Amino acid sequence: MTVARSVGDVLTEHVQFEIECIDRMYLNVYVPHLQFAAGLVGYVQRQLGLPIASTAPLAKITDAFSTAVHRFAKINRVPWVDFAKGQRKDDVMHEQLEHFTATEGVVFIGRAQEKTALFRTEKRRDTHGDSYPWIVKTTGLVNQFYFYCLDADFGPFFLKFCSYFPYNVKLCINGNEWAKRQAAQAGIGFTALDNGFATVADVAAVQAICDELGPGEIDALLRKWLAILPHPFTAADRAAGYRYELSVLQAEFSLTQMLDKPVSGRMFFEQVIRDNLDIGRPDQVSLVFDRQLRRRGPHPTPGRFRTRVITSGVTPSLHVDYKHTTIKQYHHQAVPQGRKGPAHRNHHQRHPRFRDRETTDQSARTAGDRLHRQPSPAARPTTQPRPDHRNRRPCRHHTHALLSALLVFRCHPNGFTNKDLRTYTAQLRGLDPCTVTAGQMTYDLRRLKTRALITRIEGTHRYLVTDHGLDTAKFLTCVQDRVLRCGLAELATATPTPGRLRSAATAYRTAVENLTTAA
Repeated sequence: MTVARSVGDVLTEHVQFEIECIDRMYLNVYVPHLQFAAGLVGYVQRQLGLPIASTAPLAKITDAFSTAVHRFAKINRVPWVDFAKGQRKDDVMHEQLEHFTATEGVVFIGRAQEKTALFRTEKRRDTHGDSYPWIVKTTGLVNQFYFYCLDADFGPFFLKFCSYFPYNVKLCINGNEWAKRQAAQAGIGFTALDNGFATVADVAAVQAICDELGPGEIDALLRKWLAILPHPFTAADRAAGYRYELSVLQAEFSLTQMLDKPVSGRMFFEQVIRDNLDIGRPDQVSLVFDRQLRRRGPHPTPGRFRTRVITSGVTPSLHVDYKHTTIKQYHHQAVPQGRKGPAHRNHHQRHPRFRDRETTDQSARTAGDRLHRQPSPAARPTTQPRPDHRNRRPCRHHTHALLSALLVFRCHPNGFTNKDLRTYTAQLRGLDPCTVTAGQMTYDLRRLKTRALITRIEGTHRYLVTDHGLDTAKFLTCVQDRVLRCGLAELATATPTPGRLRSAATAYRTAVENLTTAA
């Protein structure tokens, strides 16, 4: 059985198909003219015909809207749910869908009290001491009406109406559900996952369907259901220009990659998590999002930078946070048609650079391994060559182990011995310490001492790491791990979005070839 060795192996050899699609999208539905106090004053004076601007007359509209919602639920026999604190609304939707038999309609109406932005009237006084009303924007805990619906084209979605003026709405849809229904209508065979596709008869056709989902389709969904559900604004209001518009509040984009066997996906994803625990650091986030981050100065980059590994529900899940964006990647085993199925890997992200970063990291590991496998010259422990003897120069892996050891032994106040160095460097090189002789370590100690990286404690066989040794070891190990490996991997790895180094190398080769052709 062939097992994937790296991320690159999985992406090139074990991915059966991949589909990229809009996943969950949360949208603002609002009347633009009523999002500020002056617009509300204009509505009260021009549309309601009242000379004094106050929110008091709006209470009648609020009561009428609330009554219309209850009447709609009663006439259409729609179940009514008052959400309890901490209750998951999606769980209620799944329970209600089990008893819903229509192809589309309102599954249930939920009510919850939530904090939201709204307008209130304050009493203020002029220079003469007389009071007058003044409209201010504030927040308050008010009722929200959730209309959980089933649409023939979009599947399950919900509209959340605020019961207070200006009656802002939130629309939540799922692009994968839309793609499934469009594929079924087109006669394309597939096996569905909870949030994606397990098998697809025509991957290119389904991907084309996913690419079609855009503002027109979402706006048509909104207009369709605004005409069905109770509307807080009258036809005269809408004719006067007080119409709902859409804007994106939160968007998730998914890349689903179906693997050929569970073992490949599991080993691959564990490797991804192990190698990307630091990806939430600012220096790593800047690589993924291609942004210059400032942690100090008068205008530091806001937001939190962290990496989380979550094993609840799906196992496992990798989360990376940057400002208001979260990249979520998870892996679980698909079970289509009641049988054990292939592995399913899913990204929720806004930047394909995250996928390239993972591939580059794994290629960097492979490039580093190739670098370490350079042949090492035969050891001659019985001789005492000069420290710079070329026939005894160790391989890069050996040198890297020595430098890494210096970083550790710098923290030893009493220094370290030949045996300490032999044990630690052998472990770093994956060797049994018994296979490394004391003579070989003596040679390494002479090299380090000649270059002033260590100094011997007078009258003992113990050594201390010098300041120069600490600085040199830190710099060279960072170059080895963060620059050399990544640079070699970037030059050798073909990604959809090449990095600057490979782009520069390609441009240089092209310039030389053009010059040669012209000559």
